[in-house]
Amino acid sequence: MALLEIKGLKTHFKTDDGWLHAVDGVDMAIDAGETLGVVGESGCGKSVTAKTVLKLIDMPPGKIVAGQVLWQGRDLVPMGDQEMRRVRAKEIAIIFQEPMTSLNPVYSVGEQIAESLRLHEGLSRKAAIARAVEMLDRVRIPTAARRVHDYPHQFSGGMRQRVMIAIALACNPKLLIADEPTTALDVTIQAQILDLLAELKSELGMAVMLITHAMGVVAEVAQRVVVMYAGKVVEEAPVADLFANPRHPYTQGLIRSIPRIDTAATHKQRLEAIPGTVPKLVEPREGCRFASRCRYVQPACTTATPPLREVAPGHRVACILEITP
Repeated sequence: MALLEIKGLKTHFKTDDGWLHAVDGVDMAIDAGETLGVVGESGCGKSVTAKTVLKLIDMPPGKIVAGQVLWQGRDLVPMGDQEMRRVRAKEIAIIFQEPMTSLNPVYSVGEQIAESLRLHEGLSRKAAIARAVEMLDRVRIPTAARRVHDYPHQFSGGMRQRVMIAIALACNPKLLIADEPTTALDVTIQAQILDLLAELKSELGMAVMLITHAMGVVAEVAQRVVVMYAGKVVEEAPVADLFANPRHPYTQGLIRSIPRIDTAATHKQRLEAIPGTVPKLVEPREGCRFASRCRYVQPACTTATPPLREVAPGHRVACILEITP
């Protein structure tokens, strides 16, 4: 049984123009100890999927219209706030993509780490602060015993992200959802954060759902990849298979847009851009949502939404055509 299994998940938002189908029938699963990469351009539904798992979307205007979120066999969708509080941070933790605004500016970082420890582990304030020092030291923040009393504005962007990781891992969760954890950081700090996450994952034996728009990051750290587009999963495969043989035209476009240093010196080539824009998700029409941007589009692509089907062991794609890169 998968650690987390998402089945037919639909999360819609009420707008003045109608219902926006941000997540529209998503299926994915993650096993214990696995790193699953969830990729796609901005607005494809990655973050909404993550927040729906922990029921962190505003309801209203958001609404879980259909589907299940099975956590170790338990469906989280019908759970109330009290039950969800016992799952958040203790069993499933999340790191948000913007460390500059995710931390509370009026509390010290130690108090923010200690909050979940006091709630879920029943520690006293003194014991929780002592554990917070341990967590800061674990995420490689120098002089942790002194800095535990500092406030977020006294930390750099990279250090704030380390604090976010410390908060998320304080209660030793079984699953960590990392929502674009390196977006606001420079490339050197990005590498340090990714190395730190990989090290802590191995040390704690947890699973990681890594949400990102950077295909290079996924190639480095994930075992399996889910590609999302306009609220739907369009391809899923082991990471090596996805990069060696991407089947969906959207996935191929993402990979062709990655700079390649192995051929840059001998073969100069312009990076390809995917033409067009993401379709509006307010009351979307039937058919493949990538059709308007696809170089292989056929009349049948606009009449019915293609289901995910297995084209190779562990490799699923939502496309009516057999495409080779």
